[in-house]
Amino acid sequence: MNARTRVIEPPSFAEATRTFARIGILSFGGPAGQIALMHRILIDEKGWLDEKRFLHALNYCMLLPGPEAMQLATYTGWLLHGVRGGLVAGLLFVLPGALFITFLSALYLLYGQVTLVQGLLFGLKAAVLAVVVEALIKVARRALRSAPLALLAVAAFIAIAFVKMPFPLVIALAALVGALGPRFGKGRAGRSEDTDPPALPMPEWTQPTTRRFLLTLTVWLAIWFVPILAILAWFGSGHVFADESLFFSKMATVTFGGAYAVLAYVAQQAVEVYGWLKPDEMLTGLGLAETTPGPLILVLVFVGFLGGARLSGWEPLAGGLAGAAVTLWFTFVPCFLWIFIGAPYVETLRNVRWLAGALAAVTAAVVGVIASLGLWFALHVLFGALSDLRIGPLVLPWPDWATLDLAAAIIAAASGVALIRYKANMLMVLAAAALGGAAWTLLRS
Repeated sequence: MNARTRVIEPPSFAEATRTFARIGILSFGGPAGQIALMHRILIDEKGWLDEKRFLHALNYCMLLPGPEAMQLATYTGWLLHGVRGGLVAGLLFVLPGALFITFLSALYLLYGQVTLVQGLLFGLKAAVLAVVVEALIKVARRALRSAPLALLAVAAFIAIAFVKMPFPLVIALAALVGALGPRFGKGRAGRSEDTDPPALPMPEWTQPTTRRFLLTLTVWLAIWFVPILAILAWFGSGHVFADESLFFSKMATVTFGGAYAVLAYVAQQAVEVYGWLKPDEMLTGLGLAETTPGPLILVLVFVGFLGGARLSGWEPLAGGLAGAAVTLWFTFVPCFLWIFIGAPYVETLRNVRWLAGALAAVTAAVVGVIASLGLWFALHVLFGALSDLRIGPLVLPWPDWATLDLAAAIIAAASGVALIRYKANMLMVLAAAALGGAAWTLLRS
């Protein structure tokens, strides 16, 4: 260690717990805002990590399926206090928002048919369309750095929206193309400072060993899969809880690119295959998730809640709570596995150039997937009736223009201008849209 190296003393476990609880409660604004919040608190305010180590952790989390901000919190907690620190940091990042959206889901189940509530949700769904468009613009600007990447995004959009290709297959093909085409990773492996080891000494538990790898893998695979076997044994295959445990486990392995990237696939499966909710209810859940702290992928808790409430055969509120718990478990348990098993090997992973190419290609494909999500949401928000127009292998959704909802279009357009042109606060835009929707619904009724 040279004379310029600054040794940082880790905080006590109690202080780290209080700090990550604060982060979890304040983590509004999506992954960009959440990462900025952690940077400000952990580096600028507390000084527990240096810039290089923080970015090192973030780069690894961007390689993983699942919510990168939650995984970054888990990673930083793990750096400070090992597995117990990672568990506390990850759980405190997720649980406040999970409890809040479960509460909102229960309110929706019980009072969603009240005229005032319907109006609030009407405005909220229209505004969420603008939020998705804003996310598409941001991701596209960051991801589409070359013509091949742009073409890949267009191909992914067509495959998802018009060929109806399964989302996991689109992501797998994009990763394969990126791994085989070195130009996709150009500029990502990057500068020497990105691959230099962190300036500070690493704690003992971060050193990779075969024994630690095998123990971690065994324990977390058991935590993940033993409950699935128990649910299948108790309820039988085909029960809503069994379907949710298997479906959300699959989602946890393919959610590259964040929540927006996977929502189109979740919406399609939850609505058309499993019947857990109606098409417009996916927008309702997304709007509710946008108003809560924590990762946006918590919208899946809303999906699981409604599925359990409607199809479990239990009393609706009890079934909904059980469905939310099943969804929460199988969505986030894999996130801990990815961190605890992979983080000790971060240095090796970051120097693999084909992996950088695969990630760049997947990120580009995610742009196409988000565009598909935006189209799906727009058609269901703005039109009352849709049909399919088949042209060869393509299936084009075709709206009935007589069913265009002008009020929804106006709210969506106004929200888009506020978010994209004037950079307005998202929560304020959602609140204003909800109030506008309520006013319109009450006047119309």
